[in-house]
Amino acid sequence: MTTISLVAGNCGRGRGYEDGRFEFRSNLYLGKDFLASDLFNNNPFRRKANGCLSKALKGFGNGNGRRFRVIARVKKGKKHDYPWPDNIDLDIKDGHLTYLSHFKPLAEKPKPVTLPFEKPLVDLEKKIIEVCRMADETGLDFTDQIGALENKYQQALKDLYTHLTPIQRLAIARHPNRPTALDHILNITEKWVELHGDRAGYDDPAMVTGIGTMDGKSYMFIGQQKGRNTKENIFRNFAMPTPHGYRKALRMMKYADHHGLPIVTFVDTPGAYADLKSEELGQGEAIANNLRTMFGLKVPIVTVVIGEGGSGGALAIACPNKLFMLENSVLYVASPEACAAILWKSSQAAPKAAEKLRITAQEHYKRKIADGIIPEPLGGAHADPVWTSQQIRLAITQAMDELTKMDMEELLHHRMLKFRSIGGFQEGKPVEPERKRNMKPSDASRLNAADIESDLEKLKKNILEAKVPSDPITDQAIEKLKQDVDIEVTRAFISMGLQEKLESLKLELSRASDNQTLNRNLKVKVDKFMQEFKQNLSRPGAHLGLKQKLEKLSMVSRLIEQKEKGEKLKAEINQKIPSEIKEKLEQLETAQANLSKGDPLDEDLVAEAVKAKKELIEVLKSANLEIVGVAKRKAAAELQEKIVNVKKEIDGEIERVIDVAGLHGKIEELKAEMVIDSSSPKVEKLQAEIKEEIRTALDDTALKQKVENLRREFATSSEEVIDEKVIDDKVIAENGRW
Repeated sequence: MTTISLVAGNCGRGRGYEDGRFEFRSNLYLGKDFLASDLFNNNPFRRKANGCLSKALKGFGNGNGRRFRVIARVKKGKKHDYPWPDNIDLDIKDGHLTYLSHFKPLAEKPKPVTLPFEKPLVDLEKKIIEVCRMADETGLDFTDQIGALENKYQQALKDLYTHLTPIQRLAIARHPNRPTALDHILNITEKWVELHGDRAGYDDPAMVTGIGTMDGKSYMFIGQQKGRNTKENIFRNFAMPTPHGYRKALRMMKYADHHGLPIVTFVDTPGAYADLKSEELGQGEAIANNLRTMFGLKVPIVTVVIGEGGSGGALAIACPNKLFMLENSVLYVASPEACAAILWKSSQAAPKAAEKLRITAQEHYKRKIADGIIPEPLGGAHADPVWTSQQIRLAITQAMDELTKMDMEELLHHRMLKFRSIGGFQEGKPVEPERKRNMKPSDASRLNAADIESDLEKLKKNILEAKVPSDPITDQAIEKLKQDVDIEVTRAFISMGLQEKLESLKLELSRASDNQTLNRNLKVKVDKFMQEFKQNLSRPGAHLGLKQKLEKLSMVSRLIEQKEKGEKLKAEINQKIPSEIKEKLEQLETAQANLSKGDPLDEDLVAEAVKAKKELIEVLKSANLEIVGVAKRKAAAELQEKIVNVKKEIDGEIERVIDVAGLHGKIEELKAEMVIDSSSPKVEKLQAEIKEEIRTALDDTALKQKVENLRREFATSSEEVIDEKVIDDKVIAENGRW
C-alpha cells in the first residue's frame, strides 16, 4: 500500500519537532484544483534525493515573503506474501503448492510422549540405553545382552498392543504425535493443492480441503485437521470445525460431484465446536445439510477414521460408500468421559463407559458399521507414519477400483443399503435392561388398567366361589402378587435413593430386637423414613406400577377378610337354625331342581316354602340379627340363564322367519321411512304388516310351552322375594346385621 504524508516547513503557527519537521495546525483547505493539477502532476514538483516531492504554494506566506512548502513522502508497503509468491511456477509437475497451505514442516521434532499404560516399555528402553552407554564407555562387548533386551522389548510391545482395552485405544487415538489428515494426504498424493473458503467470506482452518492425485487419478480430499503442537492446535481449534468448516466441505463436495471427482474424507475430531457463536450461525443446520447432500452425491465416497470421530461433527463428512478405520481409531456418539459423567455421575468411570459404548474399530467392524480395519504399526500410527499412510492409500485405491465400476444408480443404492443394514431388532425375545439409580424404570413391569381389572375380577371370582376359605389356586395367585409388590417396593427404594437408609434401619432394628428394646429415637427414625417413602410415592406419575399393584393387593385382602367373616357368620347361623327348617329348605331345593327339569310345580310345596321362610326369619330375629335382605338363590341365577337361552332361541327363530318370508326388503323400507318421519302412517302400516307376518310364521307350540314354563317359574320366584331386598351374590354382615 502506498501512503502519502503531508508535512510543512518550520513556519506559521504549529508544532515543531527536533528533526526539523513541523505539524501545521492552521485551517488549510486543499481544493480539487490543487490535488488534480499540482499534487499528482509531476512537472511542478521537484524530486529530491530522499524520495520526497516538494512544491511551493502560491498565495500563502507571511509578511516577509516566505511561502509554505508541502512535502509528499511516498512509503512503500510490504508485498502480499500469501497466498501468492513473487515467482509462480506454472509448470509444476509434482509436489504440492506450499504457498496455498499453512501446513509447513515443524522446525523442531516433536517430543516423545509416553502414555500411562506404556510405562513398562519405558523401563526396558532405559535398560537398553544404559547397557549401550556402558558398552561405549568401557569398550566391552554387550551385544548378547542388548539383543536379549531388545527381543524382550519387542515381545512386551507386541503383547501390550495386541491386548489393548477400549480406553487405551482411545488414548492412542488422541496421542499428540499421531499423524494428522494433512500428514497422510502429503504422504499418499503425488500432486496436491489445498483449496480454501466457503464462498461466504470465511475459511475454517479446522477443516482442510483440496485436490490431489494418486496413481495419476484426481481425488477431492476433505479432512479435519488437528495441530501438532499447542500453537497449531489453537489455530486449528483442536480439529473442532465451526459451521463455516462444514459449509466449506459441502462446497468442495458439490464441486467434486459436478466435475466427477471421487471424494476421500479423513475423520479426526472430538466433535463439532459447540460454542454460542457456532450455534447462532447454524451448526446443526450445517451438519444436517451435509448429511442430506452426501447421500445424493453421484461420485464414490470413501471415509477413513484416522483418530477419533465424535458425534455429528464426524458424521457430517462420514456418509460414504466405504468406511475404513485405523486399528487404534475410535468412533462414538458421546465421549466416554461425557457418558460416564451422565450415567455414573463421575468421569472416573470413563474406562467402563468406553467398554459399554463399543467405540473401537473392531467393534464397529463386527457390527458392519466399518467396512474394514487398516493396520497400524506396533506402538501406534505415530511410530511409523509413512507406513501407516501407505496402508491407507492401499485401502483407498482398492475401494475406489470397486466403486468406480458401478454406475450412478448402483452407487447411490450401495450407499443407501450400507446405512440401512446397520443395526437390527429381535422379535419374541424379552429384553430386560439393567436398571440403575436415578434412571427411568422400564415399563415392562407396569400393568395397564385392563390387565389389572381382569386379574382382579378373576381373583374376586375365585375368592367368592371358593367352598373353603383356603384355595390353592387363589393362594398361589395372591403369593405371586405379594412377590411382585416386594420387587416393586425394592425398585422404588433404589430409585428414591433410600436403599442405604433402609439397610441401616434394618441393622438397628435387628439389634434392638436382640435387646428386646425399641427406643424412642429409633421409632422416630422409622416413622420419618416411612413418611419420606410415602411422600415420594404420592407424587403424580411416580411408581405407577407399584401403586397399581398395592391397590390390587389391598382389594384382595378386603375380599378375603369379607369371605372369612361371611363363612364364620354362616356357620353361626346354621347352628341356630332348627333341623325341621333345614329339612323344609332341602325339600324346597329339590323341588326347584325338579322345576328346572320341566316337572310341574307342587302348590303345597310352595306353601310349605313360604311358611319355612317366615320361621327362618323368626329364628334369625331371635338370634339378635336384623334382616336387611335375602340372598339371591342359585335357582334364580339358573332361571335368569334359562331366560337368556330362550330369548336367543326366539331371536334365532325370528331371523329364520325373516329369511324364509323375504321380509328384509320391508325392514329396509321401514328403516328408511323412520329416518324421514318415525310417526307417519306408512311407518305404522309397515310395522303392523311385519309383526303380523312374523306372528303367523312363529306359530310354534314348543316355543310357547317354554315361555309359559318360564313365566310360572318367574312368578314363583318373585313371590319368595316380596318386600325383601335382593343382594348381589354375597352375605353382608355388619354390626349384627345379616
